[in-house]
Amino acid sequence: MNNTVTGLARLARMTCIACLVLTATLGHAQVGLRKMVSGDMPITVMYLTAAPVQPITHGPFTIQAAKDEAPLPTPPGGRRLIVLSHGTAGSADNDHDLAATLVRAGFVVAQPLHRGDNWQDFSRAGPESWKTRPQNVSETIDAVARDPALAALVDTRRVGVHGMSAGGGTGIMMAGGQWRMLELVQHCALNLQEDIGFCLNGLGNHPFKEVLRKGQFFLSGLFLTEANAPSSMKTLQGGQSPSQSQDPRPDPRITAVSVVVPLGVIFTPESLARIAIPIALTTAGNDGVLLPRFHSDKILKYCSSCTRLSDHPIAGHFDWLSPWPAPVATTVAATQTRGGLPNPNFSAKERQKAFDQIAVFFKQKL
Repeated sequence: MNNTVTGLARLARMTCIACLVLTATLGHAQVGLRKMVSGDMPITVMYLTAAPVQPITHGPFTIQAAKDEAPLPTPPGGRRLIVLSHGTAGSADNDHDLAATLVRAGFVVAQPLHRGDNWQDFSRAGPESWKTRPQNVSETIDAVARDPALAALVDTRRVGVHGMSAGGGTGIMMAGGQWRMLELVQHCALNLQEDIGFCLNGLGNHPFKEVLRKGQFFLSGLFLTEANAPSSMKTLQGGQSPSQSQDPRPDPRITAVSVVVPLGVIFTPESLARIAIPIALTTAGNDGVLLPRFHSDKILKYCSSCTRLSDHPIAGHFDWLSPWPAPVATTVAATQTRGGLPNPNFSAKERQKAFDQIAVFFKQKL
């Protein structure tokens, strides 16, 4: 009996020492970065390392990271993984500051470059990309799980997803949200002028395509109904249907989701109501691209496991991208019909506070 007590006391002391060493190490940790590829999909992986960061320049973006350095020792049970889904025509670079915040909180972050909807190739941006983004997320988890260096570092049994804009829509899908083209078309037929930033997204410098899209929505409003819409427009995409599974998630490894200014109007109320895992929303009152009352508010209305993590009345849609160099911001804004430029009154300090809250959410839920 005495030997058992002595052994337990020794184990407790060793555990305490290990925790103190880990805490001290985390206090001096830096953000490491490496690139990997799954098929033809690049993935940026970020993690804690003891190596000093260096400036890394990719075109107009400069980020701070220690490239290809060894990760810190793995804690018992491994680190939790968060897959970060970028917005339309996005990249890992413009979400770097949030990813680095999550890494400093102790997570490993994987950022897939979504096929057909990224800064190099946005030929399938919109509904075609929305169909494949969930598979990209699951493929990213699989790639991390089978990578010889990362498999020992990460526990992929409980994974988080974060996304902004279309990436936020991806997060809702990974939680079980289902969307269909009919939701989009009927919404834009009724609310084109109010939600023009979404309905005519990306057409700010294409006046002919803008007129054509307006005409399509007008005709849809006149003639299209639930009864006469083609079956392809009523096909549910994203989460699992009730007839297939009681669990609506397309990937049961996803256990918590965070979204910023998410795409939301495309989702069916019924599917949002079936979501059971926690979803935290960061919203922006001055978002002219995805108006909160149509997008974020719809998610909050029908999803009982969704909560508003923080709200920022003066923030716009692109204020959440960081770094976001001025030349890139100006170029992107020119493609928007409304709400393209960041708000100079929305401070980096407030954005970072919101990022910190997202990290706390994942620490609590993962």
